[in-house]
Amino acid sequence: MTDVSDLSHFRRWAKLRDGSPVLIRAIRPDDRDKVVAAFHKLEPRSIYTRFFSYRKELTEDELGHLGGADFITEVVLVAALGDGPDEALIGGGSYHARAAADGVQIAELAFTIEEDHQGQGLCTLLLALLADIARSRGIARFEADVLPSNTPMLSVFHHSGLPMTRASVEGVVHVVLDLGDGAHTQAGSPAGEADGRCQP
Repeated sequence: MTDVSDLSHFRRWAKLRDGSPVLIRAIRPDDRDKVVAAFHKLEPRSIYTRFFSYRKELTEDELGHLGGADFITEVVLVAALGDGPDEALIGGGSYHARAAADGVQIAELAFTIEEDHQGQGLCTLLLALLADIARSRGIARFEADVLPSNTPMLSVFHHSGLPMTRASVEGVVHVVLDLGDGAHTQAGSPAGEADGRCQP
């Protein structure tokens, strides 16, 4: 189970499928330049899959949104190779919580993984950590909108162990993951069967 006592200082080392060590940690306000550098390394297809549009830069609102995570309603975890000033961000996952129409707390998911590190189980690991955190905060379900062509992300969700429903809405697949007490992928064990191109 993930320790959520102080998420703003969350750090956990894990291994990718190829054995490479990766640090999963909470995003920090001083990560702006690292986030921009990571974005510039993404291929156009990954940018479109994540943002549903092509763009060359993140907007100021998006950068402020990432740096302003309160780790209560907004949780942002990044994945880094190395540690300290020389670390390089290779991906991340986040959720934003809100009250649904039925009164329960839900959270919208988003992931981005740099192409050279896709297929290594990183998205599965991030999803499991975010699910543990969300449960501890009383969040009942995750939701995400995914392009139908993003089969790797849909496969990550399908193999997460979380009960899933999906529906097509205006050309987008709307996925709902139940965060109840059912089985789920164990954090720290990125063993899903998807290749991990997570850009919902």
